[in-house]
Amino acid sequence: MMVVRPVRDTDREALHSLAAKTGPGFTSLQDDESLISAKLEAAARAFQPHDKQEASYLFVMEDTETQKVIGICGIEAAVGLHDPWYTYHVGVQVHASRELNVYTRHETLTLNNNHTGHSELCTLFLDPDYRKDKNGHLLSKSRFLFMAEHPTRFYHSVIAEMRGFSENGVSPFWEGLGRNFFTMDFAQADRLSSKDKGFIAELMPKHTIYVHLLPEEAQKVIGQTHEQTTPARRLLESEGFRYNNYVDIFDAGPTLESRVQDIRAVRESRYVKIQVGNTSGRGELSLLSTLSLTDFRCCMTQADVLGHGIMQIDASTAEALQVKTGDTLRTAALFGRPVL
Repeated sequence: MMVVRPVRDTDREALHSLAAKTGPGFTSLQDDESLISAKLEAAARAFQPHDKQEASYLFVMEDTETQKVIGICGIEAAVGLHDPWYTYHVGVQVHASRELNVYTRHETLTLNNNHTGHSELCTLFLDPDYRKDKNGHLLSKSRFLFMAEHPTRFYHSVIAEMRGFSENGVSPFWEGLGRNFFTMDFAQADRLSSKDKGFIAELMPKHTIYVHLLPEEAQKVIGQTHEQTTPARRLLESEGFRYNNYVDIFDAGPTLESRVQDIRAVRESRYVKIQVGNTSGRGELSLLSTLSLTDFRCCMTQADVLGHGIMQIDASTAEALQVKTGDTLRTAALFGRPVL
């Protein structure tokens, strides 16, 4: 049974193991002791009864049979309130002259801080050996039940930065633009940005950039997603997230956005009383989560709907969630219902 729970200090080595598998471009999880320590400390502060403006919630997925941590995901309560949050907005400028009968339309990139204060889904990574059995859906969507249960801890809109296209650790967008101002490799700039984003403001161009002046290889990847991140993008889009022409300033990966209340799993989630017993195995695959802040736990199972707001779950699910008959849980279907 897979269960998602808040990270603990005892997960330190597991985080190092996962970080070693992420590769260049995965800014939010680097195999660096100081960064991992900072994440653990921030998470310990976040899961406290009082609200935090810039709380960093970090969760891990654990295989309860082996007690192995095999995935990680996070939520930033609000970005950009302390350190500036930069993206490029992909826009359009038109140049026209009636006299010369000339009309040109050019895509542009403008550095901005428009997502300041938004909540952010981040640090989603699943061990490649466990990318099966809908584990990725559980890992990602568990955060939506947490946000639904604790809405006052988050901004009304949420973003998710998708990893941009790169090949063998080389980003065409970085090579075509960023390297001209930073004179360093993409991987090095990526590592630096995970520790301190101040140098971005110091070195990035402040003026509008015309996309057609960039190398063709850089132009092609604007708004494109890394092949390993494409499934995560499709998952978020199925939940209601959309690309609104904002991209990462390093690799030009797309930023997806949604209002929290418009997220399908948040909107459809509801409370149920649970009953522990044998199940038919024919129930709808559902997410189930506890209501606790500090002891939040989430798993997926084929529970039986008994009616009157009651669901029956088997003993292994109850053990994973650490609940008993009569407890209240939040639930949502793992997948949205088709529109008829």
